[in-house]
Amino acid sequence: MSQLEQRTEETRLPRFKPATDIIETASGFVIYLDMPGVAKSDLIIDLNEDEIKISGKTSYPAPVEEKLGHVEFGNGEYARAFTLSQIVDKNKIKATLKNGVLELTLPKAEKAVARKIEIRSE
Repeated sequence: MSQLEQRTEETRLPRFKPATDIIETASGFVIYLDMPGVAKSDLIIDLNEDEIKISGKTSYPAPVEEKLGHVEFGNGEYARAFTLSQIVDKNKIKATLKNGVLELTLPKAEKAVARKIEIRSE
């Protein structure tokens, strides 16, 4: 397959918006993205200024010498982007992929974390 044919085939992949949960904790945010069939090597997370883009490709081998009757699994691409708040410490973002779920941990910057002020008596 030539590079042009491969690129054309890649652009025809169905695109999905992964199911997402966003949870705020005292120390930051956690984003869960459902990305079944995406391997770590096929996952891309780009951070550009205040936007984080997540994309990943799934690929399933086509059956050899078999006729497909109905297909709901197949090659595809997941893509999602989020605008990050200024309170997120962008240098400490972490990502974990486990059992088809991507977990992004976005800690709050130290200045944004609530803290108690000690009151002294004199």
